[in-house]
Parts: sequence; structure tokens; C-alpha cells
Amino acid sequence: MEKYELYQWFIIQNPILQALYAGLFTWALTALGAALVFLFKTSNRKILDIALGFTGGVMIAASFWSLLSPAINYVEMQNVLAEQNNLPITPSWIAPAIGFFLGALFLFGLDKIIPHLHIFAKREEAEGIETNWKKTILLVLAIALHNIPEGLAVGVAFGAIASSDLMIGGEPIFTMGAAIALGIGIGIQNFPEGFAVSMPLRRQGVSRWKSWKWGQLSAIVEPIFAVIGAAVVMQVLPILPYALSFAAGAMIFIVVEEVIPESQRGGNTDLATMGLILGFIVMMVLDVSLG
Repeated sequence: MEKYELYQWFIIQNPILQALYAGLFTWALTALGAALVFLFKTSNRKILDIALGFTGGVMIAASFWSLLSPAINYVEMQNVLAEQNNLPITPSWIAPAIGFFLGALFLFGLDKIIPHLHIFAKREEAEGIETNWKKTILLVLAIALHNIPEGLAVGVAFGAIASSDLMIGGEPIFTMGAAIALGIGIGIQNFPEGFAVSMPLRRQGVSRWKSWKWGQLSAIVEPIFAVIGAAVVMQVLPILPYALSFAAGAMIFIVVEEVIPESQRGGNTDLATMGLILGFIVMMVLDVSLG
């Protein structure tokens, strides 16, 4: 199947299926990145820190370009229609602000409840409810927690396309290109992320096969939450701006609470920061060019 035919096939699918396929794509790139454990015996900490920085940059850019900005535009266009029909209007920042806060609060709650361990932390530094689970499981849960908002973001983006026909200057606020750009961006940053999970496991003495298995498993939540995000938005249209900003708030919480601190712990602060800048640029270019 040629690329154009593949695209034509994809765009006629149900948005929930589109979200599922996009989530499977991001999971597959995580699995591919984790498979590097079969090629390398050790990992360079500088490379891992750059990869984590890159991940943070993509997530920050996606939070604004793919989620918050469309949410604000959506509310503004709703207000224009309301004004034309002599209906009350609300400030365009209210829904995005509430959704953003609730998204961060949601991840804050999961962070306090789900037992997990950050990549370079010691076993005694595990967070969440106390448990006797092995370090391997706690590491995977940490990345799975990280991937929940990414899956939601992808799902909400595809659900939004089918849930709104509002336009700005004759152009729809939510486009297939923008949703695909978000899926590609999340997938790209998942590749080094998969490697960043599997290699620490390998260094702990876990076999290559099990390191890969656990590394890819950390992203299995993405297609699940992508479907959930798309389904909820399609069923309850009024929550669309809240859902978009909810996903953004959840991602920013993860970036600030986990990704950036982890990228800085190895002492490669400048490299990690430049990785973040590069990730932001890549996601911004994808969204602007495709969206």
C-alpha cells in the first residue's frame, strides 16, 4: 500500500480506531527503542540525559501547540457564535485553566498512589504507596505513569476532529494533520524513552529479553488511554476544551516532576537542556507544518 493510499485509508476510519492506531504506533516506537538493548551492552549516561531532555521538549511543545492553543481557539469561536445569537459568553481562559489544573491534579494523585521508581533512583527512593514489589516493576510503572497523559493527548486530538466543525478564517480548529503530528511527535520521543528504560534494567542484571519486554510494556497504556480519550470527547462534546487542556496539564506535571529532574541528575545539565530545546523545536515544526 502506497503512502497516499495508506493516508486515505487512515482518514476514513472511525476516530476511536484512529486513536487506537496512533496509540499502537507510539507503543511500537517504544518497543523499537527498547530493542536497542539487544545491540548495546552498556549505555552512555550523556545520551540517556539528552534523550530525556528531548522527551521533555516534545511534551512541552505538544502541550501548547497541539492541546492548549486549540482549546483556547475552540472557546473563542464558541463565544463568537454565542455573541451572534445573543447568548452569554465566558472568558476564553476559564475552560483551559480549569482543565489544565485538573490534569495536573490527576497526575499528582496517581503519583502519590501508584508505587513507582524513577529511572536513576535507588530502591529506597520509591514513591507512591509502600510495597515490596521488585525494582524492575517499579521502574516500569514510573514510565507507564509518564505515558498515560501521552495516550490521552493523542486520543483527545483524534476525538476532537470528529467533535467540532468550528473554523478560524475558513480553516478548522482541529485538523487531521495536527492529530497525526502529535502522534508522530509522541512516537519519536518514545523511541529514546524505550532505550532509557530497557538499558537501566539490563545494567541491573536483567536479561536482554526481559529488559526489552519490560521496556516496551511501559508504553502499553498509550493505546488504551488513547481510545479512552477519543471516546470520552466524542460522547461529551462540551468537555472538549477541558479534555484538551487536561491532557496538557497532565503532561506538564510529568515533565516538571519527573522528566526534567531525571535528565539533570547525571550532571549533564547543558546537554539535557539542549536536548529539551531540540525536542521542543521538532514538535513545534511537526505541528506547524502538518497542522
